[in-house]
Amino acid sequence: MEKKLTVEELLEKAKQPGEDAMRLHPFYRGKLEVTPKCRIKDFNDFAIWYTPGVAKPCRDIEQNPEKVFVHTNKGNFVAIVSDGTRVLGLGNIGPYGALPVMEGKAILFKYLGGVDAFPICVGTKNADEIIQMVKWLEPTFGGINLEDIEKPKCFYILDQLRDEMKIPVWHDDQQGTAAITVAGLLNALRLVGKKIDEVSVAMVGAGASNIAISRIMFKAGFTPGNIIMVDSTGILHKGRDDLKTPGNKEKWHACEITNAEGRTGGISEAMAGADICVALSTPGPGIIKPEWVSKMAKDAIVFACANPVPEIWPWEAKEAGARVVGTGRSDFPNQINNSLGFPGIFRGALDVSATTITDEMCIAAARELANCVSDEFIREDYIIPKMDEWEVFPREAVAVGMKAIEQGIARLKLTPEELYEKSSKTIKRAREETIALMEKGLIKMGE
Repeated sequence: MEKKLTVEELLEKAKQPGEDAMRLHPFYRGKLEVTPKCRIKDFNDFAIWYTPGVAKPCRDIEQNPEKVFVHTNKGNFVAIVSDGTRVLGLGNIGPYGALPVMEGKAILFKYLGGVDAFPICVGTKNADEIIQMVKWLEPTFGGINLEDIEKPKCFYILDQLRDEMKIPVWHDDQQGTAAITVAGLLNALRLVGKKIDEVSVAMVGAGASNIAISRIMFKAGFTPGNIIMVDSTGILHKGRDDLKTPGNKEKWHACEITNAEGRTGGISEAMAGADICVALSTPGPGIIKPEWVSKMAKDAIVFACANPVPEIWPWEAKEAGARVVGTGRSDFPNQINNSLGFPGIFRGALDVSATTITDEMCIAAARELANCVSDEFIREDYIIPKMDEWEVFPREAVAVGMKAIEQGIARLKLTPEELYEKSSKTIKRAREETIALMEKGLIKMGE
């Protein structure tokens, strides 16, 4: 039986990833580089890949623009775009400070989904300039991942780009977080035996993540009136006249459709009697107090997902009476983390050359992710798969790709079997490439 760690040991364990990061980031000088995927037998091959041979495929694309997906890697290129205004739990640390995060995102894209992603940290905070810059990138990329952009402009940027571009544009802090959270909630409810349309939910934080999560929750079957959302001022309700401004239209919409009982107060009042608490707010600990958890309903579910430190330590929530607890961290059980979503979701969208990623595609991914945990294995500390369960990602890709085909937004029509084979092959190749480079010593271990 695994030894139960003391609080001191748990806190020390929680510090370790940061200490390792400070040692290994300078060792590698970054986490990402570009390597060829074509043969280079000798220098004569450059006549094929560059001049004069490359002129032929260039002319072919000029005459048949859709052949850019045939002759180039556009269909597997994703740009990770950030202005660094809302990075993890660190806030507005700027584009230079954001770059390590975007590099990390890129290697997750590659290793988990076989997607060739590039960090693009931009030197402007102006929403319209970001929109124009991303539109200029469309000839090169098959998809856009917006990342760590502050609200409310993140909503505006996403909406504009989805309307104006013919490739998938996705804001992971919105759609990605929503898909994974819903997947975790579906399984947590399955475990505790509660019905999706009957449960009450306290949502701590009313930023881009929780606003998007609530939207996907509604479409997945949660009852809007049973949700109570809290921002830094208090519970959202129809009397919040301070939110009747253009910059708060998403929050005001939440005021109008949630909190049917008209509850007021703060986090404590929102959590009282709730079946579920979904928190994506200020890094903790101490944002959510154990006594508030103790006043939740029986068999309560608590997702404390602020980064880098959750709003309440998971062991505190368990001791206070929560039955299922999840965080955004990989060093605790039930990691409610976007890394389980965006690699497989983009894999599916790219494999069918989808023109966008819809809410329905996100829900399809969430349901498939939940289904990856069978009745035989589901338990309080295992409601959602872990990142090392590689089969999760091609399964998600199939669910997403098939939904895109069903919705008529896929350029390619494949069968589920064809999609699974295609995505599995791509993901396996990415993993095997990394392993081979380590085995040959081309990637040092950094002991």
